[in-house]
Amino acid sequence: MKIAIFTDTYSPQINGVVKSLNKLLEYFDENNIDYRVFAPRFDGTHSTQKVRRFLSYKIIFYPQCRFTVPNYFKIRKELDDFKPDIIHVLTEFTVGLCGFRYAKTRNISVVSSYETNIPQYMQYYHLKFLEEKTWKFFKWFHSSSKKCYCPSKATLKLLKSKGLKNVAVWDRGIEIEKFSPVMRDYNLRKKLNIDSKVVFIYVGRISPEKNLRLMVNVAKKLDVKYKDKIHFLMVGDGPSLKELRNSAPSNMTFTGFLGGLELSKIYASADIFMFTSTTETLGLVILEAMASGLPVISCNSGGVTDNLVDGYNCISCREKVEDDFYNAAETLILNNTLRAELSENARNYAIHKNWGNAFEKLVKDYEEIINMKSEEKIAVSP
Repeated sequence: MKIAIFTDTYSPQINGVVKSLNKLLEYFDENNIDYRVFAPRFDGTHSTQKVRRFLSYKIIFYPQCRFTVPNYFKIRKELDDFKPDIIHVLTEFTVGLCGFRYAKTRNISVVSSYETNIPQYMQYYHLKFLEEKTWKFFKWFHSSSKKCYCPSKATLKLLKSKGLKNVAVWDRGIEIEKFSPVMRDYNLRKKLNIDSKVVFIYVGRISPEKNLRLMVNVAKKLDVKYKDKIHFLMVGDGPSLKELRNSAPSNMTFTGFLGGLELSKIYASADIFMFTSTTETLGLVILEAMASGLPVISCNSGGVTDNLVDGYNCISCREKVEDDFYNAAETLILNNTLRAELSENARNYAIHKNWGNAFEKLVKDYEEIINMKSEEKIAVSP
């Protein structure tokens, strides 16, 4: 099997799409599945035999995203030589559009992924008037594929409500060895001066759509009663970093971006994961936190709900209701027994999330779609 993948986000960027794609490519390598990836170029990155990169620019209001200028003629030549059996388009922008164009001109089956709730993001960037237009574009885009994959049942329901019919869930897994309670680092806690405190942590983009103003507000309210007993860690980077840092309480530390071993250690060295975003298609960081043995405080909306079991591995809150988050945080500050129970259950839940099973099902889908295409060609042959 030969697979061509088109994506407008790729390493060295760190997000849920890139993490899932990197694990998928590892699976391809381990199972002798040939592939080509078409992606943006960043400073210091270059094309390789299997990954072709194209000129890209930062988006002014969101530097973590890129606008890519793909060379379609090079893509066409590369793929004419490679002869893919199927094309998987991961993103809805310029690189993704090239994938659809090639698939159409060469009559090759194409599948797509809906990974990010871009239409819902519009309101957070003062572009609410574009939300419905964006949904129309996304519906047109994904309706062109044999199957549109999304990472959660909640997102599947959303897409169906918008009129998409060819949708299916592509499950995700977690690296339970990388994200584990055994990575807890007491020297790191001592270095951060949090060794005797209950530590809340957030990991991800620090941007408007993550609703992190709520977390800062909750931290300020908790400070009134528990300032010497608690600490907050904000791990990540993004357009809201400066604003939140300026308004945050003194016991909130902004670490910037962390990856690899540093990320594993800081997850496990915290005590509670707080997640305020309402726009997630999945929220892979929820699984990373659970695998690290952290109980979760999260809103009960969006894709995160697929992995939240209220009172078992998390405390669920109504979206954007500060009092809910405050009460949940206070409960876990005061109730060590409950915190320990949720922690153990979170880890037990996460260890059953297996990447291998998710990829086996995806590849089986690829094979079925390829076979259907072959049968169609035979049927129309004279």
